[in-house]
Amino acid sequence: MTHPYIPNTEPGVRAEMLAAVGARSVEEFYADIPAELRLNRPLDLPEPLVAEQDLVRHMEGLFGKNVPGLSFLGHGSYAHYVPAVCDEVNSRSEFLTAYAGEPYEDHGRFQALFEYVSMMGELLEMDVVNVPTYDGYQASGTAIRMACRYTGRPKVLLSGAIAADKLSKLRDFLSHDVELVFAPVAANGEIGEIAIDDTFGAIYLETPNVYGVVETRGKELADLAHAHGALLVVSADPISLGVLSPPAAYGADIACGDIQTLGMHPGFGGGHAGYIATQDHEPLVAEFPSRLFGIAPTKVPGEYGFGDVYYDRTSFAHREEGKEWVGTAAALWGITAGVYLALMGPEGMREVGETILARTRYAMDALGQHVTLLHKDAVHFREFAIEVPSATALLDGLRAKGIFGGVALDDRTVLVCVTECHSTDDIDRLATAVKEVLGA
Repeated sequence: MTHPYIPNTEPGVRAEMLAAVGARSVEEFYADIPAELRLNRPLDLPEPLVAEQDLVRHMEGLFGKNVPGLSFLGHGSYAHYVPAVCDEVNSRSEFLTAYAGEPYEDHGRFQALFEYVSMMGELLEMDVVNVPTYDGYQASGTAIRMACRYTGRPKVLLSGAIAADKLSKLRDFLSHDVELVFAPVAANGEIGEIAIDDTFGAIYLETPNVYGVVETRGKELADLAHAHGALLVVSADPISLGVLSPPAAYGADIACGDIQTLGMHPGFGGGHAGYIATQDHEPLVAEFPSRLFGIAPTKVPGEYGFGDVYYDRTSFAHREEGKEWVGTAAALWGITAGVYLALMGPEGMREVGETILARTRYAMDALGQHVTLLHKDAVHFREFAIEVPSATALLDGLRAKGIFGGVALDDRTVLVCVTECHSTDDIDRLATAVKEVLGA
């Protein structure tokens, strides 16, 4: 059928396209798709809402289901404080567009992204930072594949302390051409004892890891990787780098991660974007598939312009011959993170990091009186794991008291998240509620 808002649905146009590719029908065009993967029925969709007031009523009903409460949820999406200026800037029409922050005229977007990558480079102590990818998961997968292309070795040792959903993404993205080997997790929550040989292309580490534990053996792992001609790839949360050493400081070759914590609200899968960073080593920079922005003089003396550099690396230039596909980026969130970093500055980043470290330890001490703390002697940033008789029973009991107490990692383990937005009174309320629920 012809649809007024979907191009190329007019029967004559469809027939012309089929003829151009040598197919007699749509079914023939899709003949190479296995039958078991086809739906073979109409989509099960509700009747359309044809009036605006009906749509408003429907959406208000959905919004009304949101339950207020004190939240200690984290596990990849974090409720850090978002300064009002972040929302003000990223909602401006110069930046907020229908497609990837990609207006057909610049209006300062290129400069805003250049400023973002410059500040991220300073924070990370690295020279080259990409225009953001979809999210931190993609950034990790791409960073690992960059290391494999650079070394020519499709084998990587990964820390076992990775979130299950992130691990699923990495397996999906990498396992068809990259062999993944997993390192054990030590009793203190850090990566355990490992050994590699000259067949490995990289070691991949996360800090803080899935348990909120800060890895302290980065220099040792960098030396181990380099001794075998491999690279060290480290995923680090940038909001921690006001107080923790950046990966470059202990020898990491590629840094990556998610920038959601830099001025973005958590929201139904949105607000995420990934960064990748390296030093200015051209053979490694050549492995970036994503866009890089730079600054260059124009024909006018004293005037500068901003935009893509080293464009020939990308699939935009090489199409199907590209090293890795790059498409829709999360440029708007890069601009938002740039606003956040400019507002906070080095002192602000240090202060927020110190506050999170202190509140995390306060919460561990408060809850440790009633539950078993895992990895209690390790340095934790923002998250920590507790062990209880039943994770489900504890979390259900806390929800009944208006508290979202954390995320269940398994039947007995709960991950608790504390940010600068939590007061000591909030933490005390959680500890009291945990005591009451476990006592009941």
